[in-house]
Amino acid sequence: MCTLAYTMMGIRELRAELTTAVRRAGAGQRTVITIGGRAIAQLGPVEPELGQTVLADLFASGSVVAPRRTDAARPAPAIPVWSGVRLDRALKEVRG
Repeated sequence: MCTLAYTMMGIRELRAELTTAVRRAGAGQRTVITIGGRAIAQLGPVEPELGQTVLADLFASGSVVAPRRTDAARPAPAIPVWSGVRLDRALKEVRG
């Protein structure tokens, strides 16, 4: 027996926690969105084959630009900053 995990979330809560709700959808959890206590929409995972078809259609129509990089993004190296330095001056020095 297969049961879907879901949560109910008001629109205000969704606005405040959108990133969390989207990550949950990516992990397979469905979120039912309510306004005034009435269910009006659902946020959930995209089936793999449907997701690829939709993405290919969006690329073909020009609505979405394909990524230039295919490898994983790497974070920029940390920049050491002295304590007590104003942030605007540190940024000016880093950016040139």
